[in-house]
Amino acid sequence: MHIRRDVKVGLSVAAAVVWIGAVTLLIVREPDPGAASPAELRDRLTAALAGHDADAFAGLLDYPGSGGDDFAKDYVSVLAGRGVHDVRVELGPDAGAPTRATVSGALGDGKPFSYPLTVTSEDGRWTVAFTPPLP
Repeated sequence: MHIRRDVKVGLSVAAAVVWIGAVTLLIVREPDPGAASPAELRDRLTAALAGHDADAFAGLLDYPGSGGDDFAKDYVSVLAGRGVHDVRVELGPDAGAPTRATVSGALGDGKPFSYPLTVTSEDGRWTVAFTPPLP
């Protein structure tokens, strides 16, 4: 009787260790937010906004706290609701070391739109933030 209980406890402990290991590996393999270069940031941001892809957009945000995913979902939902299309992103004033990304395109009714985002860089990763650009 004690042998069965010992085997069950042993199997439970082994399962818990495997589960903890799997979760740890998933966390370690999570890609760093942002893009590896300004050009990659421009291309990925264009694709995320044009495709109304909240997950891709969230991965490019420099967003304080843990609300970036929810913000990205709400943001692309508004884009989709307004019929945004023909999205373009231009980096400036220096495309190699930008401080600003200008997003432009057309609304569902054909009216053009354009707005700036702040480009940030930390530890070689490029992101966008919804804060006024610094001069």
